[in-house]
Amino acid sequence: MEFNYAYKGSSHIADRSDRTDMSFSPDTKREPTFFRGQLDRRIPFREAISALHDVVISDLRWKPKDRTEYKEWLAKQEELDWSVIAEQRGQVAAQVKELSDELADLNRRRATRWSGYYKAQRRYFDYLYRKDMDAWYVLDPVITVHPDEIFFECFSQDESTYGRLGTSYEVYKQIGEFACGTTNIDYSQTLYDEFQKIRSYKETSLEVDPSGFEVQTTHEESYKEVKIDLPDTWVRGFLQVSSAMSLPAESFELHPMDVYNMCLLLRRNKELVGPRSMRFCLQPDQPVRIVFEPWGHVVTCPRSIYQGQTPSEIRVWGRRRIHILERLIPIARSFTVHLLGTGMPSFYVADLGHMSFTLGLSGWTANDWATAGNFDLMAPRAEVDEVTKRRVFTALKENWVEDIDALSQRLGLERAVVLGALSAYTQAGRAIYDLNKQVYRVRELSREPLPMDKLRFANEREESATRLLTSGQVQVSTRQLEDGAVEITGVVGPRKRSFNPVIVLDTDQRMIKGTCSCNFYQQNKLYKGPCEHMLAARMAFARGGGADSIRAPLPQAQVRRRRGRGASSRSQSSSSSSSSSVSGRQSSPQAPPQPSSQSSVPSVVRRVVNRLTGRGERDRRPSAQLADVALDTAMRELVDRGLVEVAPRRRDELIEEMLQATFRATGLDSAVDLAMGALVNSDIPEEVWGDDDELRGILQKAFEDIARNEDQGDDQNDES
Repeated sequence: MEFNYAYKGSSHIADRSDRTDMSFSPDTKREPTFFRGQLDRRIPFREAISALHDVVISDLRWKPKDRTEYKEWLAKQEELDWSVIAEQRGQVAAQVKELSDELADLNRRRATRWSGYYKAQRRYFDYLYRKDMDAWYVLDPVITVHPDEIFFECFSQDESTYGRLGTSYEVYKQIGEFACGTTNIDYSQTLYDEFQKIRSYKETSLEVDPSGFEVQTTHEESYKEVKIDLPDTWVRGFLQVSSAMSLPAESFELHPMDVYNMCLLLRRNKELVGPRSMRFCLQPDQPVRIVFEPWGHVVTCPRSIYQGQTPSEIRVWGRRRIHILERLIPIARSFTVHLLGTGMPSFYVADLGHMSFTLGLSGWTANDWATAGNFDLMAPRAEVDEVTKRRVFTALKENWVEDIDALSQRLGLERAVVLGALSAYTQAGRAIYDLNKQVYRVRELSREPLPMDKLRFANEREESATRLLTSGQVQVSTRQLEDGAVEITGVVGPRKRSFNPVIVLDTDQRMIKGTCSCNFYQQNKLYKGPCEHMLAARMAFARGGGADSIRAPLPQAQVRRRRGRGASSRSQSSSSSSSSSVSGRQSSPQAPPQPSSQSSVPSVVRRVVNRLTGRGERDRRPSAQLADVALDTAMRELVDRGLVEVAPRRRDELIEEMLQATFRATGLDSAVDLAMGALVNSDIPEEVWGDDDELRGILQKAFEDIARNEDQGDDQNDES
């Protein structure tokens, strides 16, 4: 995904003996966003912005070891080994020595020829790393100016760590002009080096340079055009973080010394085997205990008492990323930890007085935010029309930041509706949830709307869930829990391969629990987000508006296509299901209607009736044979027309089931109903695509044809 930036010059810092001036160069192609002010809390700002830099350069992905020197040493050892063998074999010693010398000479000549290239390559990479580190990471931080604070956001190189630094206006003692908005700033390693020169005795000013937004008619060459092809994972990662922050979590406070003890233990120990996790043991009114595996070391936090109501034990991985917090320990008042669950993301919010630093960690280092942490799927998903969405976002943009309750009260809308609208804008990159202040903020991630058709489905699961719902393969039922939460139980998928998801939504429509019988959940639980069947059940619940009996509207063609998997049209019109149905599957056929007179019964059915009542004993075998022929004829036509999918080896077994069902018939309509009921309720066919009218017509025609042939045979026998 390509983004075009235009900076007027580069960000720079002017360091003098008595003052330091920091000037960030914003993207001039976006709406004017600028700020001018003088820092009052200089040292805390320096440490916090340095911690943000640590997030930018963080990359804990596994890297293979450089074994070049070892291979060179091993090659020399092999040469030595050949020398030993040559001495043991005196007859070939001279020849082996000559060849070994020749091989060594060739290796030396090869190394000499390539030495210039390898040295130049190493010098180039060293230059990039030391002098121009921004060539290694091109993802410029995002800065947002709001009426109450300025905040910076960034991602690590491995996209598993998110950093956010918020600075309220109390951090500045003199504030000049500013314009609210979001922009990218030009950032480089040189700028970070200059940050380290900030001192408490020097006046320090911070400026998001507004001069670049002035109308220019000349000197266009002073603008630096930057085109960056950002990976979709980087963009989607920003969208995922805010969704994860809005999810319910276990929260507690840690004293800065407790965080120091955690970092100290990790500095002193290096794990060689797994598990490499931290286990938080939370007991109400007891100090927080943290167990470090695999050593079993326990860090007890006597200054940090867990205030929750229920005991819990949560394990998280990727723990060495918390070293980013080390620079904040001397200036932090406290750390608030938010844990979403075992193997789920965690957030550490540092209280720095008038500043806050939020560190977001994915479930583990290899589990980056975009490809494996699909937490927008777990955020509120209420169906909200476009007019209401625009109304909510426009109202939020009036104040730029607002609490969800205040916004819903101001607009006169339900809380769930406002949450659904803001979740949609969060997933579109136009809003963000502030975990520190528990409010929603306007944050336009890009100048132009993001291509949501490309980003709409972050993974195949969400796309599959939508497909399951639109094809009518979802049934759900609901149960209200005591705490106001809703438990949704579903049956998702075709009859032969259905799964049983169970999810629990809290009062804000956020998923707090979930299970499923599918293989994806059994392997991953919720570590990689909900499975497609949980998502489909949730979408069905949302379409039903939260009622106990839910029926999602389906396209007319799909309704007709799936009716064949249920009862006859008469049973549909005469009965109502107490359970929820989204797919259109109905209950088994009702009792068939009785014929008006026995004289109208065709011969095949009459012989079946005679068999059931004990009459016509000699006709038993012909009746079964003729019914079998009729069902076989009907089955061939159903398969040929694509209305029934059944394995060829099981076709006779299906016909036998239908035949046994027709033995209870009392008339032609009854025989057709029973045969069709046996067909659509059997586990043998893989799919039944036809609707009731199609199935009934083919079965009825087959019975009438075979009955007509039998009647003609009886007439011929009577004449003879």
